[in-house]
Amino acid sequence: MWIFLAFLTVPLIEIALFIQVGGWIGLWPTLGIVVLTAIAGTWLVRSQGRMAMNDLRRSFSTLDDPTEPLAHGAMILVSGALLLTPGFFTDAVGFALLMPPVRVAVLNYLRKRVTVQSFAMGEPPHHRRRPPPARDDVIDGQYAEVDPSEDPNDPSPRGRPASKPSGWTEH
Repeated sequence: MWIFLAFLTVPLIEIALFIQVGGWIGLWPTLGIVVLTAIAGTWLVRSQGRMAMNDLRRSFSTLDDPTEPLAHGAMILVSGALLLTPGFFTDAVGFALLMPPVRVAVLNYLRKRVTVQSFAMGEPPHHRRRPPPARDDVIDGQYAEVDPSEDPNDPSPRGRPASKPSGWTEH
């Protein structure tokens, strides 16, 4: 239901803002603002995205909780999508999400609303798999099953072996 309302209200807000701003400053300045915000937003998303990726790499390398850098990266991604969408309302929300204090406030709001059931980084030390100990009595080899009645090198009469073979030969 919320998604339906968003898809209904956001375009209506954008159309109303385009009509208002276009009436105040004209068509070409309005289109220029839309293009400039897309260009500026792309540059800001790239720089903020680099910083978020560096934070994520740092959290992985120090084995810290990656929740916050991942959430910031997701909000920057949403911000980029909003900034590339033409419109003043989506640009305002997109630029707001590029500001770290706004992202922190959104993350804090989401933390209050979301309950994490469990969180684990890697396997506990006592559950790690160890490689099996090396064995000296194991020999690797290849084999193929041979039908003794079809063996052309069999010296016995009528293709029957003189003694019972094992059924395996070496290649």
